[in-house]
Amino acid sequence: MKTEFIMPAPPMPRTPAEEEKLRGRLTGFKVGYDEGYLRGRLAILDGRPEEPLPVRKIHVMYVASGKGYPYSPLDDAVLYALQKLTVQVTVTDVRKDLIELATAQCPDLMLVLDGLDLPLEQLSVLRSRGIKTAIWLTDDPYYTDFTMKIVTHYDYVFTLERNCVEIYRGLGCTEVHYLPFAAHREHYRPTIGRSPVCRDISFIGSAYWNRIEFFRNIMPELMSYNTVINGIWWDRLPEAPLYGERIEVGKWMSPQETATTYSGSKIVINLHRSHVDEDANNNALVIPAASPNPRTFEIAASGTLQLSDARDDMGSFYKIGEEIDTFSSPLELMEKVHYYLTHEEERREMALRAFERTLKDHTYTKRLNQLLNVIYG
Repeated sequence: MKTEFIMPAPPMPRTPAEEEKLRGRLTGFKVGYDEGYLRGRLAILDGRPEEPLPVRKIHVMYVASGKGYPYSPLDDAVLYALQKLTVQVTVTDVRKDLIELATAQCPDLMLVLDGLDLPLEQLSVLRSRGIKTAIWLTDDPYYTDFTMKIVTHYDYVFTLERNCVEIYRGLGCTEVHYLPFAAHREHYRPTIGRSPVCRDISFIGSAYWNRIEFFRNIMPELMSYNTVINGIWWDRLPEAPLYGERIEVGKWMSPQETATTYSGSKIVINLHRSHVDEDANNNALVIPAASPNPRTFEIAASGTLQLSDARDDMGSFYKIGEEIDTFSSPLELMEKVHYYLTHEEERREMALRAFERTLKDHTYTKRLNQLLNVIYG
């Protein structure tokens, strides 16, 4: 018996609506894969234990800034690191009687954060008793009119701004060291599961005038993406009402909320404040800023791509173009935004490299270990 072969009928052409549905499904699969791959890689890196560091047999009296938020998260980070690196930590703040506390506790070292509100007469008494004193300045070079009046009262001065080192040495401080801030892993880490935040671009920060000027001419293009800006003073931007809730005016975000926002954004913009600002700064010498701000490390620790304005010393911490990328103008920022939002693999790999670098080199335990190495060797 002869079998007759019947050719199958050609498939019916898909309607435009069906084509769009298929395209959307394939795009969704690709986006889901990319996101899952990134989160999986971040989870593996985040799960690695931090390199063990020596525990010193010293007693540190840690003097917090006493200023509350946004300084209190810095206090948390420094205290956490000190407790891992020393056998005893006594916590106090600038409002307390440090002489009375030191008499009772007998610390080896007093470490002060910020210190602008600390009565200086207490320092000479503590130093006369053989207690080493150190200060870690939080806002250089923006308030150097004040810090220049207090640094000579300490045995050791640590500044997060490279350009302030020689300024303080010129005042007679013999032990001045460059020590930027870092990322506190208990606060800043990536969201591993599905993020409650889903943005193309985020900027979190106060609306200093240089930021208003920078963003103003590119706002229509910037906000054509899924962009949200958070921070105080954004009502200074005349066009802010045009964007409704996408500019959250006056909102202070906790470190954990900030990290979730960073991690749920494809790109986070880091635009440093200016060293020239008559309203906000006290920097009569107009000392320029060359060093990265704390946000640099916190964004990288959240597992996302960072686009930062170029600073002279940024390359000492991250490889530019490999771990983070920089811009020098509003036009260059928008060109790079467009590039990375259309080159997912490059964006993802750069975020992963920055995250890995941060865990390796830029945590507070690493920074405090450097500080203690300076003092104790």
